Amino acid sequence: MAPGFSDQENGVGSSPKSVHVNNPHLDSMKEDILYHFNLGTASQDLPAMFGDVKFVCVGGSPWRMKAFIQYIAGELGLGDPKAEYPNICAGTDRYSMYKVGPVLSVSHGMGIPSIAIMLHELIKLLYHANCSDVTVVRIGTSGGIGLKPGTVVITKQSVEDTNFQPKFEQVILGKTVVRNTDLDEGLAEELLQCAAELDQFETIIGNTMCTLDFYEGQARLDGAFCSYTEEDKQNYLGKAYSAGVRNIEMESSVFAAMCKLSGLRGAVVCVTLLDRLKGDQLTSSHDILNNFQQRPQVLVGHYIKKQLNAQKS
Repeated sequence: MAPGFSDQENGVGSSPKSVHVNNPHLDSMKEDILYHFNLGTASQDLPAMFGDVKFVCVGGSPWRMKAFIQYIAGELGLGDPKAEYPNICAGTDRYSMYKVGPVLSVSHGMGIPSIAIMLHELIKLLYHANCSDVTVVRIGTSGGIGLKPGTVVITKQSVEDTNFQPKFEQVILGKTVVRNTDLDEGLAEELLQCAAELDQFETIIGNTMCTLDFYEGQARLDGAFCSYTEEDKQNYLGKAYSAGVRNIEMESSVFAAMCKLSGLRGAVVCVTLLDRLKGDQLTSSHDILNNFQQRPQVLVGHYIKKQLNAQKS
């Protein structure tokens, strides 16, 4: 158990099938307003709206999450993939949310603060809606390390950017709290098996480095400021590679930590858009990058369809 952990924070003792929250203050509130979703426990019937949700896919871009719900609607035969699905979060410009059948698709913006806010409200939404057996997958893009662009990385552990350890540190009331960032190994293996069944693109399981910044925090040489050399960059990324890191993004650590705390099966599936050992800027064409960005949704869509078909049989 990592320093700063407690059994309660790890969800020990909670049902593995239910969504776990650890906040006694929620019970005394007349209404829990999910401000950034434009939803609330008194103003909407959350169990009726979301009680059947079994799969939640989250990603940075509102456009990408709208495209995902259209794609999954067609894959599951639940609707027209070209139809306009309503944004459940209409009325707020922070996040977008779409639903078809048991699948919820939510945008989370860019970086740890943005996804953390979304996850607090998403977890409370699932809890208030009495959801159970929920799987949450973050789909997105990333920079690869030593991988061919277009490779899909299923995260084993989200590691920090100093010593590449699987932990997320957060300051609460002036004290540093450390939380574990291991993801569900079984889910990762199931997704890897789905990738093998598709046999459309290279997919691996590897560690993901989560950073607080896109430029200097990821050892890029093309930001507005840079105080290190190409050699410094290569040495740092080489150490990350030796520690099992295969891609870099900015959300996986808090995602993994909060999934673990709430008892949700979680996975991170990101495609690499470039090999950071060979450069910092995207040089592939728009069409190639668009094809790359569709790969995580194809993989996760196959997984969801497979799971639902198994439940029917």
